[in-house]
Amino acid sequence: MNAALLYALAAAGANVLGGLVITTHSRGGRTTQRLLIAFGAGFMLAVALLAMLPHTLREGGANAAVTVLVGYLLVHLTQHVLTPHFHFGEETHHVGHWTGVSALLGLLLHTFFDGVAIASGFRVGSTLGFLVFIAILLHKIPEGVTVASVMLASGNTRRMALGGTAALGVATVLGVLVTDQLGALQRHGLALSAGVTLYVAASNLMPEVQQERSRSSAIMVFVGAACFLLAWWMLGGEA
Repeated sequence: MNAALLYALAAAGANVLGGLVITTHSRGGRTTQRLLIAFGAGFMLAVALLAMLPHTLREGGANAAVTVLVGYLLVHLTQHVLTPHFHFGEETHHVGHWTGVSALLGLLLHTFFDGVAIASGFRVGSTLGFLVFIAILLHKIPEGVTVASVMLASGNTRRMALGGTAALGVATVLGVLVTDQLGALQRHGLALSAGVTLYVAASNLMPEVQQERSRSSAIMVFVGAACFLLAWWMLGGEA
């Protein structure tokens, strides 16, 4: 079993863990996931802008930049055009019955590209692969929280909510497996994933941080970016 697949399995487990945070009503877990959202936003922004984008543009130039934009817009399409109600973090209001299912469907493409990102990163090198994995892992628990909470708020059972988080994990693993077999993803997967990563960090996670009145959440964004820089330096500073 290759390294990318092992890391994808670990990330998939974090999706389910996020679901358990909500379905077991853990207050401490909910506080932790708010801080993880902020930390993950900073770390993911740094990974996308300082590691993924430079390699993508160096290898593909202007065409790669278009592919990055396509990745960004694909997530917007699935989460905010095709899905009637979506935001990262816990859903605290009752929503329509099909809202939970549509939110799950909207996230499946995103989580598929989580796997594509891990596989594409490791195709470049172990440093980039590991940093991309950490970025993805950091938002996997909040991602599980998002799906589980919106499914519960739309009247689905706890079992269905946990099943939804498991489906996200399966999509991540499939992203690795399909990338290993599909030449187009091997060529363009990192660029698409860079766009997806930018969207998740800037358009999903950062708005959640900005809605928080906690200064600790705001500070954790800087901590996340600083931790990326430290890890990048410790691993040799090469994406």
